[in-house]
Amino acid sequence: MFKRFKCLLMALTIVFSLCSCARIEENNASSGTRTAQDTTNPKTDSLEAVTTEESSITTVPDETDILQTEPPKEPDIRRVHLVCAGDNLIHSSIYNQARRRAKANGKEGYDFDFVYEKIEKYLDGADIAILNQETVVTDELEPSDYPRFCSPADLGEKMIDLGFNVFSLSNNHVLDRGEKGLLATLKFWDSHDGIIRYGAYRDEADMNNIRILEVNGITFAFLGYMEHTNGLSLPADSECRITYLKEAELVEQQVRLANELADVVVVSAHYGKETINEQTESQLRVTQNLVDWGADLIIGTQPHTAQGMSYYDKPDGGKAFCYYCLGNFVSAQSYYLTMVGIIGDLDVVKNMDTGEVTIENVKAIPIITQYGANYSNIHIEPYATYTQELLDAHGCEGFNRKRLDHVLSYIPEEFLSVE
Repeated sequence: MFKRFKCLLMALTIVFSLCSCARIEENNASSGTRTAQDTTNPKTDSLEAVTTEESSITTVPDETDILQTEPPKEPDIRRVHLVCAGDNLIHSSIYNQARRRAKANGKEGYDFDFVYEKIEKYLDGADIAILNQETVVTDELEPSDYPRFCSPADLGEKMIDLGFNVFSLSNNHVLDRGEKGLLATLKFWDSHDGIIRYGAYRDEADMNNIRILEVNGITFAFLGYMEHTNGLSLPADSECRITYLKEAELVEQQVRLANELADVVVVSAHYGKETINEQTESQLRVTQNLVDWGADLIIGTQPHTAQGMSYYDKPDGGKAFCYYCLGNFVSAQSYYLTMVGIIGDLDVVKNMDTGEVTIENVKAIPIITQYGANYSNIHIEPYATYTQELLDAHGCEGFNRKRLDHVLSYIPEEFLSVE
């Protein structure tokens, strides 16, 4: 019996012990949950630290982002301001007037300042200024008048002082004083640094040396041709060279070559019928050929009066421009149509990144050759300041407002610039 009581006692003890352990584990579990709310969990704390650190770092864009956010590069655009004038036709009344003025001022030679002083402003700021010098210029020969012109060297000096730096000699009076006169005028222009002359040459090599001028990164080539030389010609054994427009194969060869050498090909064309404001069929045909061969700017002279102007489509998709005739820069002619000329003014623009060249801001600025009775006080007047009083006092018979306006009507309004 005792043994049975002892076994019962041991069983009760075991049960009591198991119940006590269960209560202790339950209490520990409850106590552990409360402690987790007040103490740091290493794993959770580490994750929160990383998250906080990442949120404080400034994001650095990659190279692609930088390239996309930089402003686009400005294109490299270059400009050249070009001015051109027509026939500088110096009759004896003009150079004799200049000699009298020089003498009155106690000077030797010829003083041409009065003739050109009112139009000097149109040459200010020009990078390239082109003039058709219609007469031979030299002091090696005596000055002479129509029909065989020769002008004193002081005239050429005045043109350079005005700002002209490119001279076309391709005109019908280039042989007025023969081979001697031609060589003398070439010598005069060649004696001045920075001056380009073209359209008449010493020999074959000189002719083949196409004149190239670079201004502000834009290259210009200059060529000049005439229809005729008033029946005059060089001696058969002369080495001098001039080129006529009728020599189409040679002209094409030179224009195409110039187009390979320069951004802009300038061609001075002495063509058309004198004292008419309309273009002849020959003018239009020659102009189209020059453009097709590569000319960019055609400067027409010979008719001695202002004609129209136009853009032309080039084979390469660009645009060429033609002044069909600038008329006279100055003269002592006596027909009313010859009193009105124009000064050409434009910008040549090149995109250095693409190579594209355009002719922009084209202007035709009207000028008047003004003189009084007996060709006195010959000079150039800007049309912008030309008064009725000046018109009434003009020494040219028949020159009136109606006829002045008639000439100007041939200039397209989009280019006519009264300034």
